[in-house]
Amino acid sequence: MAGCRSWVFFLTICAAALCEANAEIKVTIPVGRFFTYELLRETFQSDFEPDSKLYTGHLYDDPMVFKCNRQNYPDLPEWLRLTQRHPYDNGFLYGTPASPGKSVIEIHAINKRSYDAARQILVIKVTAEKTLPYQAEFFLKLREIEKVLPSSVRDEIKQDVQNLWDAQALEIVNVTSALDRGGRVPLPLPGHYEGVYVKVGSEENFSRCLLRVTTTEHQKQCRAGAEVEVPKGCRFCRIPGNCITWCKTQLFDLTKRKPAPPAPTMGSGVLEDAGDFSPPESPPSRDFFPDYMVTVIVPLVLAIVLCLLLAYVMFGRREGVAKRNARTNQIQLYHHHTIHGDADELRNMAAERGAPPPLSTRSMFNSRTGDRAPPLQSDSIPLIMAQHDPYSDTLPR
Repeated sequence: MAGCRSWVFFLTICAAALCEANAEIKVTIPVGRFFTYELLRETFQSDFEPDSKLYTGHLYDDPMVFKCNRQNYPDLPEWLRLTQRHPYDNGFLYGTPASPGKSVIEIHAINKRSYDAARQILVIKVTAEKTLPYQAEFFLKLREIEKVLPSSVRDEIKQDVQNLWDAQALEIVNVTSALDRGGRVPLPLPGHYEGVYVKVGSEENFSRCLLRVTTTEHQKQCRAGAEVEVPKGCRFCRIPGNCITWCKTQLFDLTKRKPAPPAPTMGSGVLEDAGDFSPPESPPSRDFFPDYMVTVIVPLVLAIVLCLLLAYVMFGRREGVAKRNARTNQIQLYHHHTIHGDADELRNMAAERGAPPPLSTRSMFNSRTGDRAPPLQSDSIPLIMAQHDPYSDTLPR
């Protein structure tokens, strides 16, 4: 009975894990609304180590890297982005859809400790909805995209914008990093941020504080590069990171749409008669002899000059053996000839293995008689001056 219960418990765990792995997460969002989905590392950690906490009592905290793509496609949809600053941070899928449709996103989590992989399916259904007529875009220079995407931070920004807009019915339309708009990568130092653009929409018209952005005086100050002061009564940022940059604030009134251009008129499809076609005359004759001179003759002359110069250097500048021997010291020349003679003698000995030992291997000898002679009575030229005069100074001066 106990064994049966163990098997049932094991099969239940396997079925639950299999169902969880194959389950699809379905999300429905309207067109023109900001969408964000947080990729929690804890969720995928339980897929990697489902029984670690149950049996061992230890829950791993492994670094993970998220990779997402549209199903059967290599990339994400054009309106969707993925961001993850560090393998120990959660990832975020975010973006604003522009048209209705359905997207199936495959989420792959790679465990950097064990190199296991987990897969999750996210189905995003985009429905058609009316676009908010009044939209405003703000730049928060003390924010980063990963710090803005959590819902708690977006609610704080939304509350500050509600006080600035003097309206409660606000919706965040889009959040974009300044790096995606050509911004520069900040230094990895405290106090340096990449900046975030936040677009907010509403059914109500802009407030008096926001309309000051469209005044000529405000635009003139921004073009001059002067620091624009916050209008009186328009400072509503409770957190310094939510304070906006007024010169980069833009208002979009979608109620004042530009009229559509007129449709093109359809013609008969036949070109007007412009007379007979007159082909151009044949081009005039051209003299190719200058081109031949530049292309063939000039390189050939240069090659001949180089050959003559090389022949003069190789054959005309050689000093000859007699001139070289006349300029060489006699002791050095005798030493040179002695080396050559010994080499010839060794070559001859190599051919005749039974020959007596060479005379050059003896200490002192007479080359004609073979008798030994004292060093000072030798007819040969001493190689070292100290053999002739042991008290002479041979050091260079």
